[in-house]
Order: sequence, then structure tokens, then C-alpha cells
Amino acid sequence: MKLAALAIAGSLALAACASDEDTSGSGGSASSGGSEDGPKIGLAYDTGGRGDKSFNDSAYAGVEAAIEANGGSVQEVSPNSDASDRADLLTQLADQGFNPIIAVGFAYGDVIGDVAQQYPDVDFAIVDSTGVDVADNVTGLQFAANQGSFLGGVAAATKSETGHVGFVGGVETPLIQAFEAGFVAGAQTVNPQIIIDRQYISPAGDFSGFNDPARGQIVAQGMFDAGADIVYAAAGGSGIGVFQAAAASGGRAIGVDSDQYETVGDASLQAVIMTSVLKRVDNAVEAYIGTFVDGSVEGGTDVVNDLSTEGVGLSYSGGFIDDIQSTIDDYTQQIVDGEITVPETPTD
Repeated sequence: MKLAALAIAGSLALAACASDEDTSGSGGSASSGGSEDGPKIGLAYDTGGRGDKSFNDSAYAGVEAAIEANGGSVQEVSPNSDASDRADLLTQLADQGFNPIIAVGFAYGDVIGDVAQQYPDVDFAIVDSTGVDVADNVTGLQFAANQGSFLGGVAAATKSETGHVGFVGGVETPLIQAFEAGFVAGAQTVNPQIIIDRQYISPAGDFSGFNDPARGQIVAQGMFDAGADIVYAAAGGSGIGVFQAAAASGGRAIGVDSDQYETVGDASLQAVIMTSVLKRVDNAVEAYIGTFVDGSVEGGTDVVNDLSTEGVGLSYSGGFIDDIQSTIDDYTQQIVDGEITVPETPTD
């Protein structure tokens, strides 16, 4: 119990450092809202925890919606500073009787199978990774992020005045490279001569790139200084730094995962967020909890959310891309109809 208390305290400290937002209820033992009736949901965040104004916050929004619809409660936990306790977090939630347990982020893919096999009566879901050949009680919640990013590339190339745009990835992993591949393909489809700067904040295995706004700002500032006028941030909590660089440079930025125009909480940054590439983690999480409640969860499978299911797309908040909506809609339909196949891996 003492060890558990130490782990909980560490998680709470990390959540507090990750954001200035109110993160009460995140990391450790605190539960958020809901009622005694309904599912006891365990929510294990990715690096940065709740308050990242992006990926983790979208997952929490899905849990909130599910609790509103079905009752229940949620307990939130966040990784420690080096994210070495992911298996411990999932085990902690299972030991405390939470079911289902949702792991937010592909990094849990290395540990969730071993934990799930120890708790065969608990249903697990993992966002951005697979449940196939992992364990019979793990469901993968996946997204065609390359398709949404293709539309982001279309928007960037169409609105760019310099013919020069940029991509800032959080961590150089296959998942984030799919964002890059889609963005580049979309931009080059509109303008084959466009210049696209591409850089990652941290290499594979170093997940700090998802929670380092200062480094994100430095990387993006270099792109703006080199002539880019629009930069896409697929970098989790580090995206705030990209927005700050855009504001300082008189440029524009594209957010990721959630509608960051609505969530950024800073009018000066909101003004530069042209659109966001939406990955509807909230809808996927809410739907998964719904299947748990009605008893139709299928473990050992993946649920793929793409343009055809409106699982990915672009936001229109702020009205910055309203004038090109017909162009976006046209490319969306071409992808849905199979006329355009969006790559998942970047080219040189």
C-alpha cells in the first residue's frame, strides 16, 4: 500500500507539472464525477496527462460523455516522468476493480498484453494501437490519422501565401510518421512544387517530445524564420510551442487531435490556429464504453475510425478555412470513394 501511495503521489505531481489547467482527479486515486451506478472506468493517460489540450483531453471528453449517458465513474492515472510505470498503472487500476480500463496512446502497446492476460475478466482498450494477437480482452481503437492529415495538407497548401509550410512531429514513431505522410501527400497534391519542412522534437523511444512546448517553439520558429507561413503540429502538448511561434512570426498553425481553437484557452494563440486535424478519440472512447455497458465488447480486435466513419477530419472553428470547405469536401469524397489512397509512411 505504501508503494501504491508513492506511485499515486508521483502521478499527481506529474499531472500538476504538465499543465496549468485544473487537473484534479488526474493521476492516482482521485475519481471524477459520475455516480456509483454504471461502470467503474480506469483511464490511463499518455505522457502529459489531462490538460494537454489535445490527445489526452479528447479521451477524457469521451469518458465524460459516456458517464453522462450510462452513469458510472472514472479514475485517472498518468505516467511518471520517464513513463516507465505504464504497466504498473494498468495493474493498479485492475487491482482496484476498475473495468473497463482504457490506455491512451500506442506506448502502452508494449505492456498492455501482459497485464490484460493477468486479468482475463477485465476489458481493456488501447488508443492508437492494436488489440489483434495481444490478448482476448484487449480492443484496439485506431484512427486513419494519415487521412485527416492529408486534408490538413490540402488546407495548408491551399491557404499558404509563400508556398512553404512545415510539419512538427512530437516523437519520430511510425504512428506520427503517418501524420507526416498524409500531410505531405495532401500538400503536394494541391501544389507539387510546395516546400515542406519536416522535423521531430525527439527521436523514437524518447516520449518527451509530446510534452515539451519550449522545444516545439524552437523547432517551429526555425521553420517560420526559413519562410514557412503555416506549420502543422502533430506533437501533443508540445503543440502549444508551435502556436506560440506562429503568433510571434505572424504565421498560422494547424492543431491536432482535438479542436485546439476551442481548447487552447489563449486568445492570442487561438487567433493563429487555422484548423485542427481531428482524431475523434472522444467518439471512439465513448462508443467503446457503450459496447462495454451493453455487453457487446469484442476483445482481440481493432475498431478503425476513418473519414468514412467521420472518425477523422478537419475543424472549422474560427472560420479560417470556411472559404475552402468545398475543396476539403471534394478531397474527402475522393478518399472515401477510393480514388485517392493516402500513404501511411513518409517519403524523402
